[in-house]
Order: sequence, then structure tokens, then C-alpha cells
Amino acid sequence: MTSARPKIDFDAKIPNNVDLAGDRKLQRALERWQPNFLDWWGDMGPAVDTKDVYLRTAVDVGRDGWAHFDHVPMNEYRWGVFLSEHDPDRTIAFGEHKGEPVWQEVPGEYRADLQRLIVIQGDTEPASVEQQRFLGATAPSLYDMRNLFQVNVEEGRHLWAMVYLLHAYFGRAGREEADQLLARNSGSDDSPRILGAFNEETPDWLSFYMFTYFTDRDGKYQLGTLKESGFDPLSRTCEFMLKEEAHHMFVGTTGIDRVVRRTAELMQTHDTEEVAGAGGIPLTMIQKYINFHYTVSLDLFGNESSTNAANYFTAGIKGRWQEERRDDDHRLTDDASHVDAFRDGQISRNEVPALLALNQDLRHEYINDCRTGLKRWNRILQKAGIDAELYLPHVGFNRQVGAFAGAHITPDGKVIGESDWNARKDAWLPTELDKTHVRSLMHPVLEPGKIASWIAPPSTGINDKPVDFEYVHFH
Repeated sequence: MTSARPKIDFDAKIPNNVDLAGDRKLQRALERWQPNFLDWWGDMGPAVDTKDVYLRTAVDVGRDGWAHFDHVPMNEYRWGVFLSEHDPDRTIAFGEHKGEPVWQEVPGEYRADLQRLIVIQGDTEPASVEQQRFLGATAPSLYDMRNLFQVNVEEGRHLWAMVYLLHAYFGRAGREEADQLLARNSGSDDSPRILGAFNEETPDWLSFYMFTYFTDRDGKYQLGTLKESGFDPLSRTCEFMLKEEAHHMFVGTTGIDRVVRRTAELMQTHDTEEVAGAGGIPLTMIQKYINFHYTVSLDLFGNESSTNAANYFTAGIKGRWQEERRDDDHRLTDDASHVDAFRDGQISRNEVPALLALNQDLRHEYINDCRTGLKRWNRILQKAGIDAELYLPHVGFNRQVGAFAGAHITPDGKVIGESDWNARKDAWLPTELDKTHVRSLMHPVLEPGKIASWIAPPSTGINDKPVDFEYVHFH
């Protein structure tokens, strides 16, 4: 196999490795969009006024040494358009076009579907920036503030990635959709974001860690399916986005690690589970936040049985997670699978054609991945000698999309009536009292090396810097 590594042009107004300079019409269109993006960033991006932040910026798309770290003023961050290496021998790995060369242009018959998938993915990127806009004002440390801003600038770059595809391959309709990505706003009554989870508030840092663990992990799996796409520019775009996405999930995983560790310390020190009075977040409250963010994220995978997913797969535009590692014919036309169902008040399973079960297949991969975090957090509790475990609730709990939408199912999988649900749901999901307590702990700590009392310090710094490094400078 031969491949060519596209070189990043950092002297361009829009850093890129897609030879924008060779397509003046496209370059002008993106340069017209750029001021609108910067206006959106100024209005809806991080609300904390900083001088500069220790950020990583992409300088290559290879596996090693792809990022450069330095203090950068946020509004001067070099957002750009980066695709991973081009493989001229790549073929479509699944569906009815299996074995054919990948497409460098959009096939006319799949134009609407591809545009829709790119718009939905693109819409999530600025949405999370909007959701997290005010978090910097209550950062528990400079380390955490820096991580928040790193996530934010990379979500901004992921927006650029989708906007490039819309401009480059979808003509006027694509340009109009790119404009709409800046017109919608998270939580807006008039023009909300497309997916429900991206209209939820992220009002505190526990919510932020849960979001970056659970909801960004959904993003990992959605990007992973698009990376398999027969539309090669989309595949290469998503492959590079996944490099950046890994850090976002790291922020969530280690953030919850540190919350659980601090709660365990307070439980040991005060010999009680009720650590709220000592300025901590009780395990029962952490569990409620897990329950909420996990189930909201499960909804993002859509209906268990989906003709859209089947059509995307058959067309070769959206594959399965790690498609080429699957031990089957990658067409699935003769295969069957089972999906979750809820009928006559009972949890059950239906046998359906495997092509219809692709959303559930992806959700299953996601759930198994989510379990790794629970093992980490429970090991922290075990090492502290605490006889309690955090868990993932039943897949039917608190669902608004799919087979279990509207069903009343407990975290341990029991079906109950509506009145019983209403009487007990406060034991399972964050209440206003819980949210008020968590928000009451959110006091900023802006001195290098210091940390808020409700969370443990990180074990290591960023890019081999010490934990007490001055990650953020203020005016």
C-alpha cells in the first residue's frame, strides 16, 4: 500500500492540508465564512477573559508528533481543515459497493443522505461549546480550565472539518447548511440544536466530566462509523477528528476519577457517606449524574431497528465500528440479529434482519466501552476500602428515544407504573436540590498548583508539564 501525507499549510489564512490555494473559489467561500465563525466564537465561545492558554495545535496528521503545545491567545487559535493521509488503494469495505474504489466525489444518488449525516455531526460540535460557555468561570484549577478550553477549540475545529466538506462537495445547499450551523444555538427556543442531548445544560463541572465521558464517547462511535465511509474525504476527516476526540474522553474519564477519589477521601476522613456537609459530592449524587448522562447519550444512537441505518450501510456511506475487523460478509443481506423491544409492559427481544439492527450494534459497542470507566471508578473505591459500587443503569431506564421511550423502568431493569416512577425518580436522577449542591461547590481556583476541595488533583500534568504549571495566563 502506498500513501501520501498531505502537508499542512500554516501560512494560509485558513491552515489546511487540502490545497485550498489550488481552489480559489472554495478558498474565497471559506474565507467569507471565517468571520462569521469568529463572531460566533466571540458571542458563544468561552466567556472567561484570558490572555493566553497552553493549547495543542495540529501541525501534522501522522501518528506521531502531530501536535504542538504552546501558550496561545484563544481568539488567535489556528483553526483549520485537516484530513488524514490519502490511501490511493483504499476500497469500500461494506455494503453493495464492497470492493469498489472509494469515492472522491459525492455520488449523486447518496447526496442527500451524506449531506444530512455531515450536518448532524457538524451541529454537535458548536453545540457543546455553547453548552460549556460559562464553565471556565468556576474552574476547579488552571489545569482543568486549560482542558476545558482545549476541548472547546477542538470542537470548533471539528466544526470547520464538517463545514469544509459542505462547502467543497455540496454546492449552494452545502453553503446554506454551513451558515445554519452557526444560526442554531444550544437550548434555543426558536432554533435549537438538532439532537436533544446538545440542548441540555452543562451548568457545573461534574456535568462537564460526565458529558465528556458519556456524550463525547457517543461522538467517538459516530465518528468511527463515518470513518468507514465510502466517501473518502469524509472518512479521512473523521479519522483525524478521532485523534483529537481521544483527549476529550480522557478529560471526562480522569475528571470523574478525581471526583470519586476525593469523595472517597472525605468518606474516610469523616467516617460517613454523607460528605455533602464536608464540601464533597456524595456517591449517591455521582450515581444520579451517571444515570442521567448515560441514558441521554444512549438516546443519541436512535431507534433500535432503523431502516435509515440499513440504507446508509447498504449504500456504503456509514459502516459499523471497526468494520474491517468483523468476521462476516460485510453485506449482511442474509443475516439476522436481535434488538431490544418493549411490548405489553414487558422487556423483550425481537429478531430482525441484521441490517435493521445496526444502531443497536453500535450502541452495544458503546455500552461495553462505557463499562471500562465504571471499573476504574470502582477500583478507586475498593482501594479506599469503601464497600460501594457505581454502575450503569439498565438500557431501558430514562429513555426518550427508541423502544423504551416513555417506558417506566428502574435502574435495575424492573418495569413499574407511572405513579411509582414519579414517586421514586428523585432517588435515581439529579434533583434540583442535588444540582444546587453541586453548583454551590463551583468556586474558581485560579492559583497555579491549587485545586478546589471537592475534587482530587490530577496525577500528571499536560505534555509532561508539572501539575502546578501556569496553564492559563490572565490579563
